[in-house]
Amino acid sequence: MITDPEGTVLALFASFCRVGACFMIMPGLGSARVPPQVRLFVAIAASMALLPLMWQSIYPKVETSTGGYVSLVVVEILIGSVLGLVARFYVLALQFAGTAVSMMIGFNAMASAGLESPDPQTELGNLIALTGLLILFMLDFHHIVIEALAMSYELMPVGGSFDPQMALVTLSDTLSASFMTILRLISPFIIYGLIFNLAVGMVNKLAPQIPVYFISLPFILTGGLFLLFFGSGEFFSQFADGFVPVFDGR
Repeated sequence: MITDPEGTVLALFASFCRVGACFMIMPGLGSARVPPQVRLFVAIAASMALLPLMWQSIYPKVETSTGGYVSLVVVEILIGSVLGLVARFYVLALQFAGTAVSMMIGFNAMASAGLESPDPQTELGNLIALTGLLILFMLDFHHIVIEALAMSYELMPVGGSFDPQMALVTLSDTLSASFMTILRLISPFIIYGLIFNLAVGMVNKLAPQIPVYFISLPFILTGGLFLLFFGSGEFFSQFADGFVPVFDGR
């Protein structure tokens, strides 16, 4: 039996602020294609599931005073947003990789709306982003995010202050690690595009009368698609393996 209904509701809402902010920003669940009602009820369900486990960390710190509770809610939302942005940045790096691969292999078709956001993106970039996101869900990356949320109550307890310097350092380190991971993944396509275009440029200098663009485009596109086909297994394997080190800041 609940002896303190008011404190229980305040503790649940405090848990929802951190969990909900993370779920609203994290990739997949935070996509614009997922209805807000679905995201809301998933966040509420996760908050209710985590509250009994984090009861001793949340309930004693809940204040019934309006001013103290409002500041607590703001801090919880900021902490959850930082955790969600860490995962979001890693998936955004994969979208950047899809765009870069499309440019390097000459797959420059008209851009359409992206899967994660309405921003324009190439069809190949959408395919790479969707495949990478599905692999992360298959490997239970959302469980890693939920585990990080539970562990965050030890590192950043309820009722404490928000450290903007630590948040900025965390996000900048995530961007740096994500960029290096994606650069390693797309490096074969960059080398392929540079070598092929250099060779085509030399041919154009030797025989200017040849319409190089119309002749070279099918070859660079075919070679790039073959390279993506044979290297996609290792590409997505390294992308999935890099999520945990980037998310944990290792």
